[in-house]
Amino acid sequence: MAPLTKELTVGQVAERSGVAVSALHFYERQGLIRSRRTAGNQRRYQRDTLRRVAFIRISQRVGIPLARIRQALDQLPDNRTPTRQDWAAVSAQWRDELDTRIEQLTRLRDDLTDCIGCGCLSLNSCNLSNPDDELATAGPGPHRLMVQDPPL
Repeated sequence: MAPLTKELTVGQVAERSGVAVSALHFYERQGLIRSRRTAGNQRRYQRDTLRRVAFIRISQRVGIPLARIRQALDQLPDNRTPTRQDWAAVSAQWRDELDTRIEQLTRLRDDLTDCIGCGCLSLNSCNLSNPDDELATAGPGPHRLMVQDPPL
């Protein structure tokens, strides 16, 4: 097994992260990750890029927009590998938003089969939960499922 190096090629980052090379190039164009170029114009990434890519993938998977991911990553230091405290600061910023998303997903999972207050009145239970579409006075949307719109 080869010794660990400080820098990784794009192929090594792709292999270790499970992300296609084209996705890494996209992340770089979007300002989410950075590389340096060798004299032969090949990309080289710091090892902490693996954590950043994992963070991007996980964040995308729970629906965080790339602009918000970029904002979070922009708060990490460029001149050194981010520490546990650096990552904790990023995590703390998203705690409320993630709690809201968790509550929203739990409510969706548990209540989607019942009246959600959307105004369609197609379920028998809607006549009990939302008679005559009373929830329409609160504005558009599925009022019984919405916790609040998460900030994007």
